[in-house]
Amino acid sequence: MDEFSFFAMAIHRYLLGNPMKQVRQVWMVLCLAALTACAATPKQVAAPAPVQGHASQPSAHKSQIFVVTANPLATDAGMAVLRRGGSAVDAAIAVQAMLSLVEPQSSGIGGGAFLTWYDGKAKSVTVYDGREMAPAGAAPDMFVGPDGKPLPFNQAVVSGRATGVPGAVKMLATVHGDHGKLPWNALFGDARQTASDGFIVSPRLARFFKYGFAELAMPDVRAYFMKPDGSWLQAGDRLRNPAYAAFLTRLASEGPAALYAGETARRIVDRTHADPLPGTMTLADLAAYRPVKREALCRPYRVYLVCAPPPPASGVGTLELLGILAHTDIASRTPDDPQAWYLFAEASRLMYADRDRYVGDPAFVTVPVTGLLDPAYVAARAKLIGPRAAATPPAPGTPAGATLAARDATFEPTGTSHIVIGDADGNVVSMTTTVESIFGTGRMVDGFFLNNQLTDFSFSPRDDQGRTAANAVAPGKRPRSSMTPLVLLDAKHEFAGAIGSAGGNAILAYVAKSLVAAVDWGLPMQQAIALPNLVARGPNFQGEVDRFPPAALEGLRARGVDLKPGQGEDSGVHGVIVRDGRIDGGFDPRREGKFVIETPPQP
Repeated sequence: MDEFSFFAMAIHRYLLGNPMKQVRQVWMVLCLAALTACAATPKQVAAPAPVQGHASQPSAHKSQIFVVTANPLATDAGMAVLRRGGSAVDAAIAVQAMLSLVEPQSSGIGGGAFLTWYDGKAKSVTVYDGREMAPAGAAPDMFVGPDGKPLPFNQAVVSGRATGVPGAVKMLATVHGDHGKLPWNALFGDARQTASDGFIVSPRLARFFKYGFAELAMPDVRAYFMKPDGSWLQAGDRLRNPAYAAFLTRLASEGPAALYAGETARRIVDRTHADPLPGTMTLADLAAYRPVKREALCRPYRVYLVCAPPPPASGVGTLELLGILAHTDIASRTPDDPQAWYLFAEASRLMYADRDRYVGDPAFVTVPVTGLLDPAYVAARAKLIGPRAAATPPAPGTPAGATLAARDATFEPTGTSHIVIGDADGNVVSMTTTVESIFGTGRMVDGFFLNNQLTDFSFSPRDDQGRTAANAVAPGKRPRSSMTPLVLLDAKHEFAGAIGSAGGNAILAYVAKSLVAAVDWGLPMQQAIALPNLVARGPNFQGEVDRFPPAALEGLRARGVDLKPGQGEDSGVHGVIVRDGRIDGGFDPRREGKFVIETPPQP
């Protein structure tokens, strides 16, 4: 059983009602035409012309606060900050500190993140890039073995070479400097107390101890998660982490320097220099890390303007996928229609072919973002969808500005988490955060795990023709990420929704499926997220086979799509959408999430 397919054995079966068929109304088309005029605008998007028929809705949500995360303790920590008058980023810091403790298989302060920020006053969207970086000593062939072949993933993932310079903490500090309201040192109390007192191991955390992940053989993992008798912790056991509590005390008082300098930084360097396959990270690499403030990519989808993070994140892929789907009749179909899922599968394969070939760190490679999102190019890609899936996967297209790059050879595990937070001032955080694989490299420092983010690079830096992969390793480079934390705006640039997911390279499919279900099919966000997942990439059609209606599976097979178990069973979609002026939120039932929304007391 591989690292992905085992999840199918563990998830709860989520029963849906009978969704109503939603018909796209004429005003949607009119609104799309208006939004198209501003398709290319980033960050501060020029407001489109008013749209007839798109009447303003009551803005009850503006006075509400909300948090959705993958763990109840993290949601509660975020809400506690908001109730004290904190901003969305204040709450995000508290949430990340808690997730690092209670969901260490997915994210942590030893990892990285992308944060998409909606400013309720300015009605603008900004992306903060906290992606990890390769140290100065990284080499293009660092994941190539003596035989000239890529290292086995299970060998690379626990190596000292796998850890990139972590970015989440410095990124959050930067956003806090721009948009925080409460003092930095007031944001870690809940996580610190929980680490000291201990928390109850959840069923989801406990199940990761039952399978053959390479990280489970690492001494730090075994020391942390094993009982004195040598057995693994079980769901219901209490787990304390005094080392993490002590570190959070220093992080609260010293700021990011507690991680990027001093004793913790020295321990990080020492831990990455240990066997097997020691890395090259130095104290200078940690001190030199800087997050990047980037302009959001914003493009229309139906009545919305969808804003996404640019490369090295994969927002360009999500926007291309939505653009291709907009050229189909998927909106007039229903969730049990095999043709709807067929269209989604083929559009996904076209998008992934492009994303995998062209997206990398824009500081090192030319990413043809404008060409990939050009309406004429997207329309041409959509025309490649025929009546039946071809056995040969679609080739990447040739968008304007593209340079010839090698075929990608990146393997992306599923250890990630997504959060959405809205504060009383109308600001919203949509953040995807990760340590990459399950428990990162399995190496711990001061109670938190180190990421294995550099395995997000292509293990093969060049092809047999000598061409370099867009996502090849290079010193100081940020690996390509599938993370795509989105924010949706309406025609007046008011907040209209936010969504994102965990799931490695399947993130783009998980997010797009949920958006299609919520926007095109009109499902409540909770039902939209809970629909079965389908991930079509290259020659593979994978998903939650046993959750699709038999007729849908038969219809897909008739169209050349033979769905197999694999990716799809461990998504982590969390999102909200504004309906009739009110927040409709949901969390992925495949995890242990919690969504809370309330109206704070007036001062």
